[in-house]
Order: sequence, then structure tokens, then C-alpha cells
Amino acid sequence: MSISAPVSPPPLRDGDRLTADEFLRRWEAMPGLQHAELIDGIVYMPSPVSSKHGGFHLPLSGWLDNYIAYTPGCSGDVEATWLMSERDVPQPDLALWISPDRGGQSRVAGEYSAGAPELIVEVAASSRALDLGAKLRLYERMGVREYLIAVVSQRKFIWYQSTASGFQPLDPDPDGILRSHCFPGLWLDAAALWRLDRACVRAVLQQGIASPEHAAFVARLAGQNG
Repeated sequence: MSISAPVSPPPLRDGDRLTADEFLRRWEAMPGLQHAELIDGIVYMPSPVSSKHGGFHLPLSGWLDNYIAYTPGCSGDVEATWLMSERDVPQPDLALWISPDRGGQSRVAGEYSAGAPELIVEVAASSRALDLGAKLRLYERMGVREYLIAVVSQRKFIWYQSTASGFQPLDPDPDGILRSHCFPGLWLDAAALWRLDRACVRAVLQQGIASPEHAAFVARLAGQNG
């Protein structure tokens, strides 16, 4: 009696049209693969990350990490896979969310996060067309509450907020500071970040963390616990 050897799934290829289950099956059979996404049922395998992309990814990661440190009940990740629908498995550059036990809208499904985080951040360099096109439409459709895009070629940020009529851009305040509505106290000095002036970015964030709005938000999250 012959025993058939297990058949490995075919490798992921850019442009494949797959379901979320098949995408994950092929992904998990390729342990060396670091970057792949399923958007509207189509596989996207990004090109190598440029130094420009990495140069802005790092300070944005630090900005969110500092906020999380002072905001119990909030969590984040870097380049993690999100299960959003049967045809959508994106891998955002950064995500920030309210923990499910504190009233957040996302959840954990096995090894992955599922649903939609409250905030997604993408650094749009070589991925600009995808970030400003298919991903924007996906995040809007899935209920991401805020979407921050760093458009590297134009040295500008576009910060979208979910409204009843879809994503609408958040304007900076007169002092030039971008302030999240979903995460009180999450303030960004965009000009300082483009200068890579980390001290200034951190100082403005600390002002936001010291605000009454942030204190009220932390208290509200604490009240959701349990």
C-alpha cells in the first residue's frame, strides 16, 4: 500500500486571486516570506522597502509606542497581518487599537488580529498608489476610524477620520499640530517629523498626553475594564 506524500500549497504570487483562507494557507507554508497582503481578493507582494520608507517608519513607530506607554488599554503593532474579511488580509505599516476588553472594535482570531483597528498608519513611498487607492477604500469600508498616510514624495500627512459620509480629512489646528479625535492626546507635529526632529515630536506628544482630554480618555478606558 503506497502512502502519498503531503502536497504543499503553491507559493504566493503577486496578482493571485484568492480567498482569505487560501491566502493564509499559502502564507503559512512560506515561513521566509515577510510581506504579502490580500486586498479585494488580489495578492500584493510589495517591493523591497526603501530607505525613505524606513526612515519615516521608525519615528512613527516611536511616536505611537510612547502614546501606548501612557494610555493603558491601548495596544499597537508593526507590519502585522489583519483578518478583515473573506477577501481582505492587509498588513499595515502600523496599527493602534483599543483593547477588546476596554470596548475596542477589533478582536483576536488565533494567531492574528481580526476586524479593524481604530487607527492605521501607512508610509506611502513605493506603495503610494496602493495606500491612497485600494487600501484607503478597504479601510474606509471595514470601519477603520482613522487612517494616517505619510506621503513621502510630497512630505505631507493626510489624516482621515471616519464619518457618516465616509473618510474625511482632519485638518491641523492653527498651530500646525494634527490631533487625533479617536485617541485624545495623540498629537503629531508633522513638520518636526519630516525634519526627523524626534525631540520636538516627543515634546508635542507629551503635551497631548498631559491634556485633560487624555486624562478623561484613560479614565474612560479604565472604567471599561472588567
